[in-house]
Amino acid sequence: MAASEEEPEAPAEPLDIACGLENVPVSVWPPGAEPEPFQYTPDHVAGPGADTDPTEITFPGCTCLSGPCVPGTCACLRGEENYDEDARPRGLGSAAGRAQPVFECHALCPCPGRCGNRVVQRGLQLPLQVFRTAAKGWGLRTLASIPRGRFVCEYAGELLGFSEAQRRVQLQTVRDANYLIAVREHASGGQVLETFVDPARVGNVGRFLNHSCEPNLVMIPVRVHSMVPKLALFAARDIAPGEELSYDYSGRFLNQVGSEDEGRPEDGELRKPCHCGSGSCAAFLPYDGSLYRASAPPAAVPEGKAGEQQGWPLSAGGPEGRVPPR
Repeated sequence: MAASEEEPEAPAEPLDIACGLENVPVSVWPPGAEPEPFQYTPDHVAGPGADTDPTEITFPGCTCLSGPCVPGTCACLRGEENYDEDARPRGLGSAAGRAQPVFECHALCPCPGRCGNRVVQRGLQLPLQVFRTAAKGWGLRTLASIPRGRFVCEYAGELLGFSEAQRRVQLQTVRDANYLIAVREHASGGQVLETFVDPARVGNVGRFLNHSCEPNLVMIPVRVHSMVPKLALFAARDIAPGEELSYDYSGRFLNQVGSEDEGRPEDGELRKPCHCGSGSCAAFLPYDGSLYRASAPPAAVPEGKAGEQQGWPLSAGGPEGRVPPR
């Protein structure tokens, strides 16, 4: 080969946002572009103030050795089966006004990996792509068709205590992107379980999901090996390849037990505009003022509210902004 001739450069490896930590790579568009740096994790990690290690196994396993896991014999099934034969959550979008808690089998269970009660724990299975949107910063879309009810991804990040979640929100300005989600679950006996997750610094592909007033995903808390829920996102309808993925930051989508935005901005305070473009767009992103109050998180709900909701994201986070910074 002549000295003046140069060998062609090998094509650059496409960027995988997931850093090889998912079952499938998560690509980025356009080529050469890269979102702001963050540490990737496919699962929750313990952050400041968390009183539980989300990786610790605290649930006992079932004893289903000779047959399939079915209600009545499987300790992980607290009522009817969680999923149908196509791994879709039962009762998704029903008019019941509440969602039953979902507990999956886990590492201490002797049932096989193909058990029908193991869905979310299998992780990301679909080809997803982080892409730059026209008005919402980064977004997330699917490169394959997704049937209604299919598990898509989790919303994973740092598990925080209430005080740390409140501190982070109150330090934000109106220009800051917010990723923090507060999930409130009403349990029997009037108890309220709250989970605060922030994927801003450490998180997974779910951090790129934008809000929509007519979303194609719905969030369901799913517990596998402990009381810390995986914030699982399922397809609320059939989704076409190339379609942007989104969910309702307020948690009212497919939730018959809803309310108006909790709290209102002070006079003159700007709310972040919504750019979802749907026919029912509310013009502004959902507002939740709960983390701006000095009081501790609620320990109970008003009379008559107990058990009405399992998994209600009151505020959320992502490129558009969720709990509105002041």
